[in-house]
Amino acid sequence: VRSIYRLKGRNGAKPLAICLGDVERLYRYCRVNVPDELLRDLLPGPVTLVLQRSEELNKDLNPFTSLVGVRIPNHPFMRDLARACSGPLALTSANISSQGSTLTVWEFQDLWPQLSLVIDGGPIGDIQSPECRLGSTVVDLSVSGKFSIIRPGCALTPTVEILKKKYGLVPESS
Repeated sequence: VRSIYRLKGRNGAKPLAICLGDVERLYRYCRVNVPDELLRDLLPGPVTLVLQRSEELNKDLNPFTSLVGVRIPNHPFMRDLARACSGPLALTSANISSQGSTLTVWEFQDLWPQLSLVIDGGPIGDIQSPECRLGSTVVDLSVSGKFSIIRPGCALTPTVEILKKKYGLVPESS
């Protein structure tokens, strides 16, 4: 975890998300207070859900918060990789902090010399679409019955529609 922060030049107070291969594994690392169907409506996909962390999560990951962001990407290679690991993967974009998101391994080749391994699992989005570079939509669901948008990302409109219309959640400021 420390290596990720150092490599990216990332503020140590900014939390890392975890990556999992399947919704079922989310229950091990988070305290879930929303219906399973809601999780499955948003995941896998371009959404990061912020939930209360469980005691199972490595305490060295984001020790300054009781929350954790969880991603289950809609990318076959990433899901297979996450499934192959016994625990969650620490997840962040492959770039220097505050730079644009990368969608292919070639776009972060300046970081390769500092990495132990680079695997090309293919593009993680439409490289022609500026929207794909916005990153995931980050939604805090840690407060029952409410949601808070932390980062609009690339899936804001459909995510808010699902949360409000299908599940009756209200924005936390309401």
